[in-house]
Amino acid sequence: MDTRPTLLVIAHGSRDPRHAATVSALCARVRALRPGLRVEVGYLDFNAPRVPRVLERLSAEGVRDVVALPLLLTRAFHAKSDIPAVLREAAVRLPLLSIRQADVLGPSSLLTAALERRLEEAGLRPGDRRPTGVVLASAGSSDPEASAVIAEIAREWWRTAGWCAVRPAFASASLPRTADAVRALRAEGVRRVAVAPYVIAPGFLPDRIAAGAREARADLLAPVLGPAPELARLLLRRYDSAALAHARGDLTALSA
Repeated sequence: MDTRPTLLVIAHGSRDPRHAATVSALCARVRALRPGLRVEVGYLDFNAPRVPRVLERLSAEGVRDVVALPLLLTRAFHAKSDIPAVLREAAVRLPLLSIRQADVLGPSSLLTAALERRLEEAGLRPGDRRPTGVVLASAGSSDPEASAVIAEIAREWWRTAGWCAVRPAFASASLPRTADAVRALRAEGVRRVAVAPYVIAPGFLPDRIAAGAREARADLLAPVLGPAPELARLLLRRYDSAALAHARGDLTALSA
């Protein structure tokens, strides 16, 4: 019998059907990388099955250990409050089920590798880096910690990857917007501007990022991260860290 904890990927959910399709494709890639690992998906909103229903089903089937992994790139409201509340409520109702919340996905060098993969798929050539400025466009959050993390990722990516500039932008809650960041780079004399969406799945906010890139006439717009192989490996890395802590009986939160 496989004694590894079940991996429950927790996605936000969206009215846009591309969101759930992308989550399913990503989880399929995770299963292919780790044959035999049980991987389930639960949603916070809009899509089914919702997280509590998945946990109830797992408990009824005799599963005793679950690693709940937020499909999130930053620690904002959902990771800090929403998901822990859902998991605590489930733990009270399902006392035989042990649930460990894994860390969010970002920041990680695997995510920047996935961003670069998407830029290359959109047409970026190896010799384009030096004259290219990149807009790192995230969904945005009212949580200042999450916004600061995006800004730090942009600085580190610029420092290590050879772009002439990397600037953060946000589709909601924070400024600047994608179009404004593209225009600012143009005003500074940057010859070529690429927009890299720092989002996992298509939906309303990623569409807003794309619209801003087109409005400001960015030279290149990468697709969302989607089921990138780097992202699938990162999910397993976060799962392994949480499963190891779970096995050791470590109940403290994992580091970012």
